[in-house]
Amino acid sequence: MSAPSAQPKASLILAIATSFAVAATLIVNTLSNIIPPGGLNVGQIANTKLQNLLVLPANYAFSIWGLIYLGLIAYCVYQWRQRLVPLVRRVDALLIVACLAQVVWIYLFSLQFFGWSIVAMACILGPLMLIYRQIQSDRAFRPSRWSMQIPFSIYLAWIAVATIVNVAAALYVASWDRWGLNPETWAIALILVGAVLAAIALWQYRDVAFGSVFVWAYGAIALRHVETTSVSWTAAIAAGAIAILIAVQWQRTPAKTLE
Repeated sequence: MSAPSAQPKASLILAIATSFAVAATLIVNTLSNIIPPGGLNVGQIANTKLQNLLVLPANYAFSIWGLIYLGLIAYCVYQWRQRLVPLVRRVDALLIVACLAQVVWIYLFSLQFFGWSIVAMACILGPLMLIYRQIQSDRAFRPSRWSMQIPFSIYLAWIAVATIVNVAAALYVASWDRWGLNPETWAIALILVGAVLAAIALWQYRDVAFGSVFVWAYGAIALRHVETTSVSWTAAIAAGAIAILIAVQWQRTPAKTLE
């Protein structure tokens, strides 16, 4: 088989596999909420076993998954039309890995294997970081803002938040002593780490969508833990600071990587 004919066939296989991977993730996520493997779904575990975790956002924050899946569906449609583009083929391959890892994460977390769930979460985060970097740095192809750039910015930002919460949850369940820090100080430190990540993305890539996810998440943390004033105020101030940075970046000339 010649190379020119092999490339379209490989691209078609990738496009099909990507569509199946996204569909499988959506189906497994839905079923895990209806028929959770361990008897409790992710939300129920968060509201019972992890209810005192100070970096856990309010329940409404998790509705962002609807937006994430909508973005992934938009990308699936888009990648069919652009499947011969090298950037899209690279993104497809990485997205398949992320989707498979997310399916594994759902089962591990639902079965309350919190330590192992961090490994699965890292296998979601890593490919998404590579996708993000590929999209931002590719100069040969201009990806769709609404079907590629924004969906992956939102997805990566939420997984970054989820990784912080996942690690904190695993350490919380393991009764880790937080290097001697009290729970409030530890939570504040984690919130600040996330805020720095959001600020870097905003400053380097002027990525409003990425930063907006952190505003959403931190606002939800502030509301859930309003009785723990130090954590609530830190989250609220961090959300406000990121929002101001978003406004500043919004006024700036778009970065070349996003043109």
